[in-house]
Amino acid sequence: MRAPLYRLKADFFKTLGHPVRIRVLELLSEREHAVAEMLPEVGVEAAHLSQQLAVLRRANLVVTRKEGSTVYYRLTSPEVADLLAVARSILSGVLAGQAELLEDLRATATSLSSSPAGPS
Repeated sequence: MRAPLYRLKADFFKTLGHPVRIRVLELLSEREHAVAEMLPEVGVEAAHLSQQLAVLRRANLVVTRKEGSTVYYRLTSPEVADLLAVARSILSGVLAGQAELLEDLRATATSLSSSPAGPS
């Protein structure tokens, strides 16, 4: 029996649910990278980066090629970069909405504190 699509989607998003993996995918959205190039950008130890890259490989989100002793990673599909761009757009909208709410709250607090009766 096959797993329902919604379970596969949930597993997919669990794979994306780690900040290091997201950062790696963002870097690979720009271009192919060697592991050594990613280390300073990601800011974790080599062993931890290796573990996260293995998770992404098992999920078929990245592939490797070896040139001498250097291993290069790239995205398996440009749609991964598209997904990250959509996520960025959604988050920008959410954060903009929160900023507007915060502005409204501050304006309300200011008007309450400046009213003759003071805050109630």
